[in-house]
Amino acid sequence: MSEATSRAGGTASLPTIDLARATDTQLPAVDRALREAGFLLVSGHGVDPGLRAEIRSVARRFFHLPQDVKERYAVRVGGRGWLGPGAEANGYAEGTATPPDLKESLSFAAEEPTGDPAVDAEWFLPNSWPAEVPELKPLVETYLTGMKELSDRVLDLLGVALGEERDFFTRHTGHPTFGFNINWYPGRERTGDPEPGQFRIGPHTDFGTVTVLDREAGKGGLQVFTDAGGWQDAPYDPAAFTVNIGDLMAGWTGGRWRSGRHRVLPPPADAPTEELMSLVYFYECTPGTTIHGIESHGYLRAQLDAIATE
Repeated sequence: MSEATSRAGGTASLPTIDLARATDTQLPAVDRALREAGFLLVSGHGVDPGLRAEIRSVARRFFHLPQDVKERYAVRVGGRGWLGPGAEANGYAEGTATPPDLKESLSFAAEEPTGDPAVDAEWFLPNSWPAEVPELKPLVETYLTGMKELSDRVLDLLGVALGEERDFFTRHTGHPTFGFNINWYPGRERTGDPEPGQFRIGPHTDFGTVTVLDREAGKGGLQVFTDAGGWQDAPYDPAAFTVNIGDLMAGWTGGRWRSGRHRVLPPPADAPTEELMSLVYFYECTPGTTIHGIESHGYLRAQLDAIATE
């Protein structure tokens, strides 16, 4: 697929919901966006843009370290640490054969123990913090606190939009799991020319309830898929977060809402040095939650294993 073809669909039409002034009049737009695309934007979230900029600045220093230094923190998909080039092929999760994704990630997850040894040993392990960038830990921990609060606000909104009680979803997030990736998308001077069908992140849906994405604009950026528009560029608003629902949420609604299918385009030939970074918070639910007969964390583990290239 050529880059010109991949961008032929234009920009997707997604609503922006102002959480600071959310009213019942916005609920039909929320429902329609999640039925058609599985995506929307949220403003009025109260998350400090300076914090996001600081995380990017510090993380960029880590990603520009020599390979042998970063290797000290290397983990497999689902671990806490550095995911190096080629560690993931997200298209595998939906059965799409793609070359490995053109990205690196620093990956973190929930670590506050529940007291259940078996659950804690799989889902609530300590995070690994690179010693070379000690400033990263307090920045990320502050950000994660804000993401938990924001995700619950979004879930409360979705409960009402679905026609249920406000806590329809958040009653299951008392002690949730989550994942947080700082995704680095280097330019072609590092990746080389993409192989046919290779992306920064291949086409896939996320696995959990909601994903809260803080992204940067770029030619090799995020695209979303709808039946009506096919692949289209996601709209960008620096003041808003991009939110999409994942497989667990789609199942929770009995398929009324669709898990948002998306991809990140390869580094563009006409901007070969383009370097982007995304902060991606994957929210899930409390272990043991069963959704339409599916045990949530058994499903999450299977999907994480599916995208690993090793």
